[in-house]
Amino acid sequence: MEAKKEMKDMNLLEAMEHIVALAKGSELSEEFYNKADEYICFIADKLQLSKRQSVMLSLFVDKSDNRSILASDIAEFLQCTTIQIIKCMNDVDELVHREYIIKRKDDRQLSFRVPIDIVEAFRHNETFIAKPKTNLSTSELMMELEEIFKTRDDKELTYEQTAGKINNLLEANAGLLFVQELKKLNLIDDEKMLLILFCHLFINNEDDEIRFYDIKFLYNSKRWNRIKHSLNINVHPLQRKGLIEFVNDNGMADCEAFRLTRKAKRELLSELNFSSMSQVCKGMIKAKDIVAKQLFYENDTQQQIAELEGLLDENRYQQIHSRMKEAGFRCGFTCLFYGAPGVGKTETVLQLARKTGRNIIQVNVEQIKSMWVGESEKNIKALFDDYRNQVESQSLAPILLFNEADAVIGMRHKGAERATDKMENALQNIILQEMERIDGILIATTNLVQNFDKAFERRFLYKVKFNAPSIQTRRHIWQSIMPEISEESASWLASHYNLSGGQIENVARRYAINTILYGPPTEELPTLCKCSENESKETYGISQIGFSK
Repeated sequence: MEAKKEMKDMNLLEAMEHIVALAKGSELSEEFYNKADEYICFIADKLQLSKRQSVMLSLFVDKSDNRSILASDIAEFLQCTTIQIIKCMNDVDELVHREYIIKRKDDRQLSFRVPIDIVEAFRHNETFIAKPKTNLSTSELMMELEEIFKTRDDKELTYEQTAGKINNLLEANAGLLFVQELKKLNLIDDEKMLLILFCHLFINNEDDEIRFYDIKFLYNSKRWNRIKHSLNINVHPLQRKGLIEFVNDNGMADCEAFRLTRKAKRELLSELNFSSMSQVCKGMIKAKDIVAKQLFYENDTQQQIAELEGLLDENRYQQIHSRMKEAGFRCGFTCLFYGAPGVGKTETVLQLARKTGRNIIQVNVEQIKSMWVGESEKNIKALFDDYRNQVESQSLAPILLFNEADAVIGMRHKGAERATDKMENALQNIILQEMERIDGILIATTNLVQNFDKAFERRFLYKVKFNAPSIQTRRHIWQSIMPEISEESASWLASHYNLSGGQIENVARRYAINTILYGPPTEELPTLCKCSENESKETYGISQIGFSK
């Protein structure tokens, strides 16, 4: 009666503890099974296992602090031969199948471990049923995929088990757009697993240059050799479907480096608010990260900038946007800032963004102009497509900044015959079309004044010329950047050296650095100003197009 009461109050770990104590040195003899029978039956009934499986599970749980349990470890504990344990491997495989233990098989040895989830379940006297997680977001799904791929990389899952777990996870989260778009592709398992691996590496590792060593772990050697060969010669089904492509390294395809195409990123990863603009943009500049800076302009420029700031205020912007749309006009704000280098064009864009709370997406013009025929056109189209997505996903429309845009908004080539000239003309035509369609804010800065395509000039709603600062403006700049100098010194420097705001800031920085490094400066400010003037003449003098002295 007392024994029955004791068994009624028994939990899983207590039963396992009794089994392990009786099994030590027993060689798994018939006598052991008789002595431990009630404990073995308790586990077998609760977990729906055979008697031998219940014993083997108890022995593995007892060694759960070891991440690499060998058959010889169990044999040593039982004082039996390793062969006797190998004879139990069918039962061990069933425990692996039920995910009570994990098997790791590499070239050297076979080992096992007990997952922490199993130990936790047994600690609470609960059974464990392996079920894929449901109701995940796409981000959470990617985290689960990362765990599965890591387990495969650790050789604790076979390829077939990996594919099975991933397919079960996808089925359990079939409502996700990622899963639905993946299903539409009708891929076989090998193709699907590779595409999902690319998505995992791109999202979780921010890896957009995936090499063979990043992929090899997923497949066995025979399967891998076939896949590697097809990738190498650009005939893999994922390449044919336009889902992955070679990485373009300075205009040359790197046949051993791959990435998801923009198409794949847009179709599969849109729930993550991913923007493929990262390839042609220098990154998102957050409005909150922009440091406040006082800028000085000539009167006309000051008035235009103040007007633009008012227009970009969100309440005013939405009001004007709605009225323009109702009247059938184009809704985009397109602005051109032009003038000499160093007069504050780029900094003005930054300060406008900071004051109006808008993020900036700065376009990398050189990345757009690819050496591959047709690639540049795809780059620029993708850029504007993704900008539209950003406008929709952000609470305030960001500013699309083409900084130093001389290369793409200069005069088009008439009667172009060279491939590069034709490509540049095609690129400019696409930008012109997109400027007609844009529903957001585009600002371009350029040093060009005369060599400027008229078609672009017509499409800029606002054009602000930044003149070189007058003596009075230069004095204000000197006093703002170097408040320690007297008003008299600032006036003298302003009247004697025709420097832009950017040049004045550079002089001030050099002066400060020299002071920090060498103590009281050996070079006076006038000397530094003279050097800056000479550098400017060498850089922007004869070679500068479109400027008159």
